[in-house]
Parts: sequence; structure tokens; C-alpha cells
Amino acid sequence: MANAEIGVIGGSGFYSFLEDVTEVEVDTPYGKPSDSLFLGEIGGRKVAFLPRHGRGHHLPPHRINYRANLWALRSVGVTQVLGPCAVGGLRAEYGPGTLLVPDQMVDRTKSRTQTFYDGEPLAGGTSQAPGPGGGSVSNVVHVSLADPYCPEGRKAAVAAARGRAWEPVDGGTLVVIEGPRFSTRAESQWHAAMGWSVVGMTGHPEAILARELGLCYTSMTLVTDLDAGAETGEGVSHVDVLKVFAANVDRLRPVLFDAVAGLQASAGRDCLCSHALDGLDTGIQLP
Repeated sequence: MANAEIGVIGGSGFYSFLEDVTEVEVDTPYGKPSDSLFLGEIGGRKVAFLPRHGRGHHLPPHRINYRANLWALRSVGVTQVLGPCAVGGLRAEYGPGTLLVPDQMVDRTKSRTQTFYDGEPLAGGTSQAPGPGGGSVSNVVHVSLADPYCPEGRKAAVAAARGRAWEPVDGGTLVVIEGPRFSTRAESQWHAAMGWSVVGMTGHPEAILARELGLCYTSMTLVTDLDAGAETGEGVSHVDVLKVFAANVDRLRPVLFDAVAGLQASAGRDCLCSHALDGLDTGIQLP
């Protein structure tokens, strides 16, 4: 299988104009990822793009197979992941068009599987009848997520934005809700009162699953609206969110690509992410 070094989990607009993109279908012990992987090259770095919601945007946030997505990326050689996503701003100063690179995350999802290490046989096989996972069973492993994002990846993302004259918000808290509905006004006001910065639906469990595989993960959030409790009026509109994101995707794309080119050399990684599994026996063979 063709190899990649860096993974980008985002929309089709980030890879559709690249030349010599190779589409690769990947199966995993956890089922199919959201879509094929699209392999290309940016700034001399081999990249695997994965449409988070599928190329037709047919998967709502709570139905995305996050485990399959991260496993598939690692299986083609990915060691670092960028995860751009659309979010709502929770402060008046974080209006539409704000680019925020968070350093913290709060999980308010309800139904998402968020670990590879649950003590269950890998999907697709048992010890008597091996499948894609060889029938192996994971140990119960507890991985630190005190700092959920790669510090080196964050530096690259911030520098890339500044290099394109788009001053980002360097740090802040992304609160991830279950979706697919938007927050009530009371929920949004609570999120803001807690001091959190932006709210989205897809940043979790990507970050923890990446950490459990020893991958670097960096979130880049684009504010498309002020969340319901941060403004008056009728609240968030899906149509308006799509309009703002579409208006900014051409601005975000070169920043994202510069961030890819500016990431640390994978062979020399020495960040907290690269040591996440040191001394741990996962019980399963990682790709």
C-alpha cells in the first residue's frame, strides 16, 4: 500500500485540486473509515486526506467511525494528523472568520466509542476465527490526555496562519457536543460562562484516538458563527454555517498546506504524543 507521513481529516475541498492524487480503499478491524484515503504530496511531504463526513457529507458527527478513520491513517504510515473543523464562537470577539488553534478540549458527547483499549476482541475476528485484527484482544490501557493536542503541531499551525497574514487565536478550549443539533441558548451560555472558547461536533474522539495510537494530533478550528447563547436572534443556522465555511475555505487551504509543510520531521519526533505508549502493553498489534 502507498505510504503517507501526514494525515488531514477534513473536507474534499482540501485535496480536490491536487495533481496525482491516488485513491486508496482501506479496511480496518473496526470497519470501513468514512471514505477512501486520498494520497498526494504537499511541500515534499506525503499526505493522506480523509473526508471526515464522507465525500458526499453523508455521515453526521455521531455516526462517524472515528476508530476506523485513525486506524486507517496509521496503517498507511501516518504519524501526524491535522484536523480542521468548523466551530461556533463562544465569545463576542470570536466572530465568523476567526481561526483558533486550541490547546484544550472538553468532551460533552454521549454515545461515541473513544478507545481502542476496551478489553474486547478486535472487530472482525475472534481467537477461534481470526479476522482483519487477527482475533487479538486489547488490554485495558489508560493514556494521558492532559494536553490533548501536539505542541509541535500547534506551533506549525500558528506559524502557518501568521505567514498568510491571518492572525490566529493561539490557544483556547474547544468543547465538543454530540450533535447533530446545535446547542440550546442555555447550553451555549453555560459553555461561555465556563470560559470555553469555541464549540464543535467532531474534535472528539479524534484527539484521544490519535493519542492512543501514538500519533500527533492538531486541531485547527474555523469559526463560522456566534453560538446561540453568544448572540441575540434566532440562533445558529446550518445554511449560514455552510456559507461562511465556503467563503473561507480558499483562505484556510493555503494555511493548512503551509502547516503540513511546517510540521516536525516525523522521524525525529520527540513530543509528548510520540511517547504516549511508552511502557504500555496494549495487547494488540498496531498497524
